[in-house]
Amino acid sequence: MFFPISAVEISPLILAGIGFGVGILGGFFGVGGGFLAGPLMFWAGVPINFVIGTDLAHMTGKSIVAARRHRALGNVDLRLGLLMVLGTLPGIELGARLIERLKHLGNTEQVVGYTYIVILTAIGVFTAWESLRALRLERTSRLDASGVLDLSQRTPDTGLLRVPPYIHLPISGVVVSIWTICLVGFATGFLAGFLGVGGGFIRLPMLVYLVGVPTHIAVGTDLFEIVISAGFGTLSHALKGNVDIMIALTMQTGAAIGAQIGAIGTRYFSGPTIRLMFSVLPIMAAIMVMLRIGV
Repeated sequence: MFFPISAVEISPLILAGIGFGVGILGGFFGVGGGFLAGPLMFWAGVPINFVIGTDLAHMTGKSIVAARRHRALGNVDLRLGLLMVLGTLPGIELGARLIERLKHLGNTEQVVGYTYIVILTAIGVFTAWESLRALRLERTSRLDASGVLDLSQRTPDTGLLRVPPYIHLPISGVVVSIWTICLVGFATGFLAGFLGVGGGFIRLPMLVYLVGVPTHIAVGTDLFEIVISAGFGTLSHALKGNVDIMIALTMQTGAAIGAQIGAIGTRYFSGPTIRLMFSVLPIMAAIMVMLRIGV
């Protein structure tokens, strides 16, 4: 099928299949799936600037479905998600403007590709190391069933940034500086605008390790935040001509089903086990990018 906006010819079954697979993984791990869907679209031949904007559009619809399911399961901290928006929106705009600058310079694929590889590899290795450590501690009864390495018991004296004002998040069970939340939002927002992802592949580890949110709450809250960040990113890139809405809708047909399946699956696994399985995904995505750019 020919998609005139991005001027590429791709089978709609491939796009729907990508959406379904990423939907399952996104619903299960609390990520928008852009760090997988983006490389897959890039590998299939979609130009990198359309990969970024179109993936954000597809991600918005899928994350709405998954976030609603997690909300029903009690896994969404709305207060935390809304506070992160304060940092997320300016971060997204900065990332989108940097992409526009790279488009004019003509080296977008190289810069974005190598950035993907470095960040994804680092996240995958660190998450695998931590989750294996958490599982070992669980087996020796030195870690409670939540598997968050006691980070869920953070106080203002032990948080990442000891700068007031602090806020109590009863659903997540933490007391944390608002500046920590804004920092997480800005960092992941920048990645959303620059790499065309919802930022979930880095927001999930940051919520767990820096804010101290239990894994299941981090999964649901991350998806809620992705709805906002990916939606804003879609609008920003659409105004810059980087969105092929037909590709996004084709992917969404599979993603809507997959996201619900993945969300339900989180009920049957512990936090460290979810994080260990999650660690494989960034490594896989990094390998796909390496193959596409010929590293």
